Amino acid sequence: MAGEEETMEDHCHPKSSAGGGGLVVGNYCHDVIFRDGVVVGEGLGGAASFLSNVLDPLSRNPSIYISKVGSDFSYSVSNAPITSTSSRTTLFHAHFPSASGGGYHGDRILHRVRACESIFPSDLPLCRFDFGLAAGVAGEILPETLALMLDLCRVMLVDVQGLIRVFDSGDGTVGLAPLRSTAFLEFIPRIDFLKASADEAPFLDLEEVRKVCCVIVTEGKDGCSVYWKEGEVKVAPFPVVQIDPTGAGDSFLGGFVVGLSWGLAVPDAALLGNFFGALTVGQIGVPKFELSLLKAVRQELERMGTQFSEPCSRNFSVSYQKSVSHEDFRDFLVRAAELYCCGNSDLTQVNHIGEIA
Repeated sequence: MAGEEETMEDHCHPKSSAGGGGLVVGNYCHDVIFRDGVVVGEGLGGAASFLSNVLDPLSRNPSIYISKVGSDFSYSVSNAPITSTSSRTTLFHAHFPSASGGGYHGDRILHRVRACESIFPSDLPLCRFDFGLAAGVAGEILPETLALMLDLCRVMLVDVQGLIRVFDSGDGTVGLAPLRSTAFLEFIPRIDFLKASADEAPFLDLEEVRKVCCVIVTEGKDGCSVYWKEGEVKVAPFPVVQIDPTGAGDSFLGGFVVGLSWGLAVPDAALLGNFFGALTVGQIGVPKFELSLLKAVRQELERMGTQFSEPCSRNFSVSYQKSVSHEDFRDFLVRAAELYCCGNSDLTQVNHIGEIA
């Protein structure tokens, strides 16, 4: 209705324009990493930090981030969070055994030491967005907040960890609950893409969920699998020496959303997600991507996306089949990753698909 649209525009975030860009919801946090009880790293964490690291330089349109921190938040970030006056910044302790050889998520014991207050519906800008991304890490996304996001966003992507994580009342150990036991179950048919790790997938009732939305299961060193009502497809990984898996799923989501926003087929977008997920586990904390790497990837996305005139929307004809250039795109990304991981900041050797020097 006209009156409703006027109200939404009146309440839009200054950086937003009604009908464009993305809405990303999920808190920043402090991460402390232990190996055999000894601190080996600490720094900025949370979905917002990893997602913005990929989305901001590569997305077709800018996104708005809604996050909360306490007054103790000690990092400078490009997307300013809301400062809570009633709670401190979310803090996680991640414990790894040294014998894990770099470790996968299954080797990690994660504790939520403290949690910032929830993100409420009233914290969201009342605008229309091309896509929404709900990426909670510590239970900060409420059912009513997700419900409003579904109303505001044409395409909705959700990281299932924000829906099924549970926290021990004593030491904050992070566990998982069956999706069917949560208040979020009713929203699943309205979600377009649901991302889960291999550890989380058994809690979804995958065969039922895939009937109503696309499910992407990330599988670490084995890449990822995409499931939808009529089929499934495996998307290849990128070899990497894993140091810290923290944030890999968020970086995957960032790459996946970027690919969709440029009009890539779902498996091609998932390939880009695998690429950034792999680069993330090779560093501790939020990875530092060379500008030359981001520039090379963006130029390739621009070239591939010239055949698409609009960003993704609910009317976008999603293709679940690998494009004819899928393998060439992977070759391009493999070469870019090799140069990047070897410390080569000159990525002019990587041209567009089919022209890799």
